[in-house]
Amino acid sequence: MNELIPTTLTSEAIKEKAKSLGADLVGIADGALMDQFPPDPENPRTPSHITEIDGARVIVLAKRISFATSRLAKWNDQHKFYGDELLISALEELALDLVLWLEDNGVPGLLVPYHHVDPLKFEKGKDTQATRPLSAEHAAVEAGLGTLGLNQQLITPQFGPRVILGLVMTSADIEPDTKMEEALCLGPECGRCLKACPADAVQPWDRDWVACDKYRSPFGFEFLSDYLTSILNEPDQANKIGMLRGMESSEIFQAMLRGSGIITGCRRCADVCPVGDDYEDLLKKWVDEIAEETPEKLKRLEKMVAAASLPEAYENQKRWIGDFKPGEQQ
Repeated sequence: MNELIPTTLTSEAIKEKAKSLGADLVGIADGALMDQFPPDPENPRTPSHITEIDGARVIVLAKRISFATSRLAKWNDQHKFYGDELLISALEELALDLVLWLEDNGVPGLLVPYHHVDPLKFEKGKDTQATRPLSAEHAAVEAGLGTLGLNQQLITPQFGPRVILGLVMTSADIEPDTKMEEALCLGPECGRCLKACPADAVQPWDRDWVACDKYRSPFGFEFLSDYLTSILNEPDQANKIGMLRGMESSEIFQAMLRGSGIITGCRRCADVCPVGDDYEDLLKKWVDEIAEETPEKLKRLEKMVAAASLPEAYENQKRWIGDFKPGEQQ
């Protein structure tokens, strides 16, 4: 059971410190609520599943994505991968500095490796989201930073989905934030995320995570495990050596060097989302036209809009999507 530790620190003081360290957005989630409402009850990944000592509060940190990289149209542009990886590295350093500051003030802090993949939970061909220790997107909603969208990505009022998230857990007795009740997402009436997705992974208030993973983590754990398995299964020694010296090995080496293409990858859905204070002035003229749009995608959107009721996926995630009323979103 996560017990709160008395402290003279306040939620506002912690937020001010995090922002002084470089965070653009900061929210604090109630760990007990996250335990009570796991995103996937069949695979509950909640604070108490990480530790029963320091999960009473989850501090969610966010840094905005460079809008210059969002203007680059190719989903696999290496500048996008690299820029996002640098943001993740910066967030990890920021989170560590915050942890040490919390401990200097007498309360514990635990940095959660949000992008960690647990190979013991990994099952080929299944949702690799399930291997992550905690859903930062759901934590961010509980922390009042935004709501989930049509494809279950986090959307914030300030930057839309164009943020990178970090997590710090603590037992400090501080006031948590409350989540937003109204959906920020414009729903299938907008559907820009679906139109732009190169994997065609956007479902009605859901996502085909297996299809998405091939793009959002093109050189990730599944790619690496498949590649190494293919080498082991190759009977010819000369071919084995050739494979080890091939392009795939080069891509893995480059990816492991900086994480580009492993923990970063496609984010076209985020680039084109019209929600966020940054969109109109900084992005619209560059991303308004969606090259990936097809007649088939438009037909799927029309079917979603015409549906008589919201799907089961929405009902399952309504707590984090918020109250969505078709045709009434602005």
